[in-house]
Amino acid sequence: MIVFIQINVAGYFTPTNKVTVYQKYKGRANVVVDMVKGTANLELLSTTNADTRDYECKVQDPEDELGLLSDKASLVVLVAPSPPICNIVGKTEYFENIQLTCRSEEGTPTPSYKWESYNVNNVLRPLPLKATDQNGALSLVNISMDTSGYYICTSTNEIKSAKCNVTLRVNPPSMNMASTAGIIGGVVGMAVLVGIIICCCCYCRRRREKAEEYPMETPEDEEFTDKDPEGREDDRDIHVNSEEERRLKSADRRDPPDDRSERSYDRRSDYNDRRDHYTDRRDDRSDRTERNDRDDRHDRERYDDRRDRYDDRRDHYDDRRDRYDDRRDRYSDRYDSRDRPPSVPPNKPKEPRN
Repeated sequence: MIVFIQINVAGYFTPTNKVTVYQKYKGRANVVVDMVKGTANLELLSTTNADTRDYECKVQDPEDELGLLSDKASLVVLVAPSPPICNIVGKTEYFENIQLTCRSEEGTPTPSYKWESYNVNNVLRPLPLKATDQNGALSLVNISMDTSGYYICTSTNEIKSAKCNVTLRVNPPSMNMASTAGIIGGVVGMAVLVGIIICCCCYCRRRREKAEEYPMETPEDEEFTDKDPEGREDDRDIHVNSEEERRLKSADRRDPPDDRSERSYDRRSDYNDRRDHYTDRRDDRSDRTERNDRDDRHDRERYDDRRDRYDDRRDHYDDRRDRYDDRRDRYSDRYDSRDRPPSVPPNKPKEPRN
């Protein structure tokens, strides 16, 4: 339903010859009347697009029954298009469909729109084959890296033209939140696993260094008894001492400062005694290790001597066996030459058969 709104612009009244301009057109309208020619012209100043409308002139003459009492005229105010606004509608990712929009807020007559495409080297190129340009909306289908570039929209009417441009950059598909969270979780889990492995390696290395610093020897020529080994006794002593230190610390918190200092002095003395005792035991263990090393070297030297004597005896036996073989060969030769029968001549007649 179209609603027509009537707006009074200006009026001329006789016989007073008064021109009245109404409030909305105050200062912009005037009526020029020429009674001789019978004309009344409406003048509008500083026209805008809002002045584009139909204007009607009415004449009130009670004595004129045959003439026209009113007539209309259409006014079109030509307005150049305002600078258009370019936008990208849609996700600029591979294989997506997007639209490039171009719109001028003002322009009379209504402007027409045209899109042009330039590649990344700013060289003019034709629009994609499946692209459609309708009323300033350029539709791009199944975009790819080749679709990236600069797009310029030109808005034109009978008065002037205006342009806007937009830069299109097509990116690879973005990962969704689930895949992103999965990757982050995997990285965090890998970092935790690497941290655990590093801690385990450091712990094992520390234990190995400690074991190399205080090597434990294999007991030799020791009797098996019901008593705990020395290492276990040390561990038990250390455990007991740690329990005793904790108990003394708790007692220090409750005792007066003087008693606490005495207890601290006694505890340091006990600690020094235990450290000296441990140092003595470690020295004894070192001495025993040196003695064992000397014994091993002596045993090896004795073994080497015995092996050398055995080799000498074996060589002597081989020499005797060679002399025995020589003697046996000489005896064999003498026996064969003494007991050998005489040779038979080749022409001896055969014995007759019976």
